[in-house]
Amino acid sequence: MPPITDHPLRYQLSNELHARPFPTIQSGSRAVFLALKHQDQAGPDAAEADLNHLIQLLDRYGAPHPQPGATHYFGKIGRHRIKWERHTEFVTFTLLLDGLGERPFDASDFDVFPEDWLGDAPGQRITSATLRIEAQHDDSVVRDKLNDWFVLESLAVSSVLDTAATVAGDFHIDEAGHTRFAVFVAQGVGQGRIGRIVQRLFEIETYKAMSMLGFAHVRELSPRMGELDNELTQLMTEMQTADGQAEAQLDSLLRISTELEALQASSSFRFGATGAYEAIVGQRITALREVPFGGRQTLAEFMMRRFHPAMRTVHSTKERLQSMAERAIRAAQLLRTRVDVDRSAQNQKLLESMDHRADMQYRLQETVEGLSVVAISYYAVSLVSYALYPLIGLTGTSKGILTAAVTLPVVLLVWLAVRRLRKKTHG
Repeated sequence: MPPITDHPLRYQLSNELHARPFPTIQSGSRAVFLALKHQDQAGPDAAEADLNHLIQLLDRYGAPHPQPGATHYFGKIGRHRIKWERHTEFVTFTLLLDGLGERPFDASDFDVFPEDWLGDAPGQRITSATLRIEAQHDDSVVRDKLNDWFVLESLAVSSVLDTAATVAGDFHIDEAGHTRFAVFVAQGVGQGRIGRIVQRLFEIETYKAMSMLGFAHVRELSPRMGELDNELTQLMTEMQTADGQAEAQLDSLLRISTELEALQASSSFRFGATGAYEAIVGQRITALREVPFGGRQTLAEFMMRRFHPAMRTVHSTKERLQSMAERAIRAAQLLRTRVDVDRSAQNQKLLESMDHRADMQYRLQETVEGLSVVAISYYAVSLVSYALYPLIGLTGTSKGILTAAVTLPVVLLVWLAVRRLRKKTHG
């Protein structure tokens, strides 16, 4: 019996599920995070540039290179560990540093990234963060540290994963240009679990920032949408009263409809990506299984108050744009119907005018034919009279009597001949 044939992508797809494991992190350490986004939608050139940028950093520390075409990498640079991941629109760097350092959230932790290397980045920073991992203290000690480290007005704190740790962050950008997070780990929590908590916090921050790009996009889009909405409403109002302007109105509607379709096409990727990023933020927060800590708002409550309204604005703008495009299409269909009816009426009038002209032409033709009979008869009578003049002497009649005698038969013969010719001509 021949062996079963595997699909050529079976192992590649299976390995992809295990290619990006959570890092293992111990208590009493630090992490720094950087996410870079290309200005334009990423393609093959952007992927190659991102990978080359990583290789330049690895070369600074003499670290081994990733495989060609890699989308993720985990290794050591100097005394630190680095985790690199490339996504559709952005690339992330996570550095894991041992020890707590001399000062909490020290900006010098980012010195692992050389300044000139950062300046040569193929993308722009969408977010960066510093994270501090400490052993769990009693609640009063934790509160004192939170009061010192964070902006209390927006601080979100919660106990996560069945009290395995307490996480905190204010989602503000500090004076060094980074967002701060703190994790207080309970005794006996494994390094793998700490790694999952840290990874999820960084993902929440990254996908939150990426989602907000959709909000920035709709803020740019809204003024023009308002103008188009007013134009569309005005045109639809004019359609109810204005007569004889359907074709001009149709041209205006087609222009508006075309622009709305262009706005939809240019916004479809951003709307889709924003929805996906928003869903990931919610999933990562749900996975933490939050419980309130010290009367502070949780991450979910912070998102509900600060993040979700922005996302609702994005969704409502998307629906409004779709609704406007559908309204423009329906109005254009109505106007096309009116234009077709108007053109049918014009065609009917044109046909009636053509029938009238044909009738006039027919009457004129009959008149001309009648005159032709008179003219031909006149010449025919003259010819016949001249031919019969020699008989005057034999019959003793005068020229007048002879002419009068032949006039009626000649006219009758000419009329019959013209009538027969007309019948042949008209079928």
